[in-house]
Amino acid sequence: MGLGERGNWDKSESRYCGVETEFNDDVPRLLSFNLSSTGFDFIVAPLTDPTYRPSLLEADSGSSHVPPFAGSDLVLSPSQWSSHVVGKISSWIDLDSEDEIVRMDSETALKQEIAWATHLSLQACLLPFPKGASCANYARCVNQILQGLSNMQLWLRIPLLKTDDDSPNVDSDNLMDSWELWNLFQLICEHHSQLSVALDILSTLPSVNSIGRWFGEPVRVAIIHTDSFLTNARGYPCLSKSHQKIINGFFNHSVQMIISGKPLHNIPAETIGSAADHTDKNVNSKPRHPLRSYLDYVGYLYQRMEPLSEQERIELGYRDFLQAPLQPLMDNLEAQTYETFEKDSVKYLQYQRAISKALLDRVSDGEASTVTTVLMVVGAGRGPLVRASLQAAEETGRKLKVYAVEKNPNAVVTLHSLVKLEGWENIVTIVSCDMRLWNAPERADILVSELLGSFGDNELSPECLDGAQRFLKQDGISIPSSYTSFIQPITASKLYNDVKSHKDLVHFETAYVVKLHGVARLAPTKPVFTFNHPDYSTKKSNQRYKKLQFEIPRDTGSAMVHGFAGYFDATLYKDVHLGIEPSMATPNMFSWFAIFFPLRQPICVQPGSPLEVHFWRCCGSTKVWYEWCVTSPRPSPIHNSNGRSYWVGL
Repeated sequence: MGLGERGNWDKSESRYCGVETEFNDDVPRLLSFNLSSTGFDFIVAPLTDPTYRPSLLEADSGSSHVPPFAGSDLVLSPSQWSSHVVGKISSWIDLDSEDEIVRMDSETALKQEIAWATHLSLQACLLPFPKGASCANYARCVNQILQGLSNMQLWLRIPLLKTDDDSPNVDSDNLMDSWELWNLFQLICEHHSQLSVALDILSTLPSVNSIGRWFGEPVRVAIIHTDSFLTNARGYPCLSKSHQKIINGFFNHSVQMIISGKPLHNIPAETIGSAADHTDKNVNSKPRHPLRSYLDYVGYLYQRMEPLSEQERIELGYRDFLQAPLQPLMDNLEAQTYETFEKDSVKYLQYQRAISKALLDRVSDGEASTVTTVLMVVGAGRGPLVRASLQAAEETGRKLKVYAVEKNPNAVVTLHSLVKLEGWENIVTIVSCDMRLWNAPERADILVSELLGSFGDNELSPECLDGAQRFLKQDGISIPSSYTSFIQPITASKLYNDVKSHKDLVHFETAYVVKLHGVARLAPTKPVFTFNHPDYSTKKSNQRYKKLQFEIPRDTGSAMVHGFAGYFDATLYKDVHLGIEPSMATPNMFSWFAIFFPLRQPICVQPGSPLEVHFWRCCGSTKVWYEWCVTSPRPSPIHNSNGRSYWVGL
């Protein structure tokens, strides 16, 4: 691995680094020089002689009409071809040329080279950047090829151009944003999952917002050019802070690196083999690769990254993986699910803080020894909130009487064991019943619940607590006391393709719980629905509606909206908060991932153009569902999860 490993847990694709090479018909030697003696993991090599043109070959009647490929398939083993070679499609290809001969030659050569790469079992081919603003024919041909590919990936080379408003000396009217070119290309190719981006990192960079769009796109590799490197005090290549930041961002998104170009740094001979703050000190008798110092520096950036926390390692397998939200009202959770959530100590510490504050407000110090507070935990599960409540009582010196109400009979078994084990028999009363059906023997001073979903209200917390508040005293305290849902538009190419792969409408009208990672958040979040508890209002609507308008920052450039990420923020009591809304998320808490509301068709938003979104929360006699749509910059169909969503059981 060119960049090494950062520990036994490090399985990221970004450990690997390749090198772009010139055409060489001695492929074994080319591979040996770049891998064995240097440490690169793979080469990106042309598959055919760059002088080859199909029309010239056909005109030569004495020719055998065999394209001048770089050697036979026998010169390397199948595993070497597959693991260490990425095919570089001829850069002269121009499928949108006005010259018919060039256009036809390009199409023939493209199909021949892809066919040869498929024969060699290459894992990927690097497609050249479209020559002009029009790439329709190029995309059409690639789309045809994609329909017949089995496993091979096609990487479309796209330069990360600096074309935004703050670019000096750039005529942006005549220069198409490279992202827009990619967007046009993938639209024609119908967002095919085997089409990815190879992003050229140049010496100048666009704005941070413009770069951020790419983190939601299928960027597979980043190509770092040698002329993007600066020179440090000892003559070694290094990158600017801005370049380091984007490279680290790509490392975090499992993007592989490729080094391209000629060496531009004359490293003093006496320092070769030693480090200029970032290389190893192994001196090799073999000739030093001219790009070794660039590889060493990129490896240095990779090695100095902060290691993943234990929580991040646990979440790795859930990144960008679509999951159906839990349905605890309809289904009884399993022991493994309870155990996962019970490990979230941060969440229960926040509950304990909130309960402590409520107890202190409820009972003065003078009454602490004589007044017993009645606390009801509705949806007690296997008892973590019961424990948090009793710990809060001990911490504040208040007397407590607890009712633990739980509908899951399996969890009730565990609750009885816990109460007996801890000696809480005189304090805790276990009630095996649905909270909405229970007739409480007395009223509660404090009502504690853990019914929040990723979108706050999506696990029917409002309906459950409205039914349970009848046994809360008129001046009683509900924990949580309120919660608000939030959404924001995101670019999420992988999530969109995963939903699209089901090839039906149902999955586009389903909301998913997702650990968001490979996404671009295009605008700050906006609040959607807020619920307060207790809620004694007499007139309650069966439908809530919110219209929201988002502004994509102008320096972002055009952006593709694949759907909306949903979050929540809850006030447990007074200043004690709990939530996953990005700007105020509770640190180190993992009980909730975001929720994803997909769009059937992605919507392209131009700079400065508003994105108008509509959300509904609808209640029927037996279920709750969401509806959502976009009306600007262009209308989308209503996405109606009624009958397809998960929040049933009323």
